[in-house]
Amino acid sequence: MFVVIWRTLFLYVFIVASLRFMGKRQLGELQPSELVITMLISNIAAVPIENLEVSLLNGVLSIALLICLEVLSAGLALKSRTARRIIQGNPACIIRDGQIDQNKMEQLRYSLDDLVEQLRAGGVFNLSEVMLAMVEPTGSLSVYLKSPHRPLTPTDMNLELAETPPQYMVVADGELCEDNLQAAGVTKERVEKILRRKGYTPKQIYFMSCAGDKDFYIVPKTNAKKASKGSRV
Repeated sequence: MFVVIWRTLFLYVFIVASLRFMGKRQLGELQPSELVITMLISNIAAVPIENLEVSLLNGVLSIALLICLEVLSAGLALKSRTARRIIQGNPACIIRDGQIDQNKMEQLRYSLDDLVEQLRAGGVFNLSEVMLAMVEPTGSLSVYLKSPHRPLTPTDMNLELAETPPQYMVVADGELCEDNLQAAGVTKERVEKILRRKGYTPKQIYFMSCAGDKDFYIVPKTNAKKASKGSRV
């Protein structure tokens, strides 16, 4: 029993580290080659856990080899456009000016149900509003709407708006996010001073973000204050 537990924990840590080494991607954004590698790794990892007669080293070496192949292929795709097309594939246009390319749909084995579902997921319920729709190599659908149906922007109205900096999380569950302080343009001392003014310490804060040195948003922990609603400083 101890051997099974040890093997499971070791392979878990090793696989998580290996996938982190491959790079950050959501599951839905995996390229075909990355998806295959992920499936192979899960299958290989299961063998030494289920069968104690199989050497753990063999499983580790196999997983390491797959990770190396993926990293090498990703590097090759970065250097060569031809390799990128072969490994990752190309986007395909299936809607142009509201007209569905039925031949391309058939080539991709992309059904109308798939198309309509992805359009709805993007907030598009009228196909005639679509100027261009591309199926990406990951299988996701990118949609470009016709001008009358695109959201209105300040540029469309000839408005010039001042740039507003993004909000950065500076406290998360009682801990200061020191990596974000410089990006947010604020110091640790400034954050602590703002919290003291509100009657808190960082340990009592569930979430705190800021944009620059003045715009702070604070959400105390429920046990630090009755109302857990955020308060803007």
